[in-house]
Amino acid sequence: MFSTQGRRRRKVALAATAVLAAGALAACGGSDKPVLNWYVNPDGVPVFERYAGECSTSDYDIEVQLLPTGATDQRTQLARRLAAEDSSTDLMNLDPVFVAEFANAGWLKEVEGPIADKVAASIEGEGEYLAGAADTVTWQDRVYAIPLWANTQVLWYRKSLAEAAGLDMSKPVTWDQVIDAAADNGGTVGVQADKYEAYVVWINALVQGAGGSIVSDTEAGRDAKVDIGSDAGRKAAAIVQKLADSSAAQPDLSVSREGTSLGQMFPKEGPGEFMTNWTFVYKNYEGVVDKPGGPTKEQFADLGWARYPATVEGEASRPPVGGIDIGVGAYSEHPDWATEAAECITSQQAQVDLALEAGLMPSTNAAYDEVAASGQFPKDLIELYRTSVDEGGPRPKSAFYAMISGAVQARWHSPNSVDPDSTPEDSAKYLKDVLEGKSLL
Repeated sequence: MFSTQGRRRRKVALAATAVLAAGALAACGGSDKPVLNWYVNPDGVPVFERYAGECSTSDYDIEVQLLPTGATDQRTQLARRLAAEDSSTDLMNLDPVFVAEFANAGWLKEVEGPIADKVAASIEGEGEYLAGAADTVTWQDRVYAIPLWANTQVLWYRKSLAEAAGLDMSKPVTWDQVIDAAADNGGTVGVQADKYEAYVVWINALVQGAGGSIVSDTEAGRDAKVDIGSDAGRKAAAIVQKLADSSAAQPDLSVSREGTSLGQMFPKEGPGEFMTNWTFVYKNYEGVVDKPGGPTKEQFADLGWARYPATVEGEASRPPVGGIDIGVGAYSEHPDWATEAAECITSQQAQVDLALEAGLMPSTNAAYDEVAASGQFPKDLIELYRTSVDEGGPRPKSAFYAMISGAVQARWHSPNSVDPDSTPEDSAKYLKDVLEGKSLL
């Protein structure tokens, strides 16, 4: 049994040890150092984790928090946090369609100063950012996020399949031509038509390609004009119906997603596919060449790419525009540091690294030039990406976008049920009722 004096000496020794330990922690940026939470989507996470470390400073650390895979679930988690005025939501990866809603709700810190000026100039075609990327971060003529990477879709295809069909892929092709070419030559057409956000991306691109829109005058909020019941909506529905009824439709059409149609490009048997999909596709296939389940070198050399198909012959297509923007939470306890961190993680080098390592294309022209010069992508593919972003079609910029998307999904899914004579008008009526509060999703 210890004596009282022995117990005192032991307490002193333990206290001294605790002080030394605390000093060691402090020297390493200990527990009292503020942490900025950065909520990221699952694409490019290794690069995000590296930049969280590189952009941390002596004042703060950045920690990556992973969001769910789907855009709808990402929005739900972030919206719940921000609606509760969560002060630990410092930085966020935002799908472009989140920006208007979050800004309108007062959930995002406004971006001011030089970056805001660059965004404004870029929208006019005179700044550092691609115009299509710059447009995604504005709401009511103010800037609420910083573009990180800019996504778009192109038409991926097997060169041998297009050649067998007699298609000249150096010229614009239409959806009708692509569907017929695949059906007549034993191929398939890959799209995203599950009941989720990417299906709306396809519908929106089809409608815009016919010169229309799902909604317009979106700054009127619930009083926005609903346009999907127009002739453009009917032309879009006709294409969905044609694919659904065609032998070119893949068996999982009604549940197809970005990843599900990848395997159809290089099947064990058959000529492959035409597929509309995002920029990650090239690096995805390149990374598995000659690996189990991946293409051979000869098959990879047969991979082609072209501009997104046109809805109407003679009319330019409007490729989907996506990507990720970085926003700062309005309730962050450290808004100035969070803004500083956002600028660091959207740097030119970060954009180049995302492109070269994850196939996620930049939002600035300077980063695009560096990626093109790297030799890691075919130069014509890089220019196709850049052109597609700048000439593409964004989804409706509305504070009520979640309602718009949900209403369209509800009436256009499944693709096998789409009828150009009824679906566009039915969806227009339903969407109008949802916006006016007369119907619930």
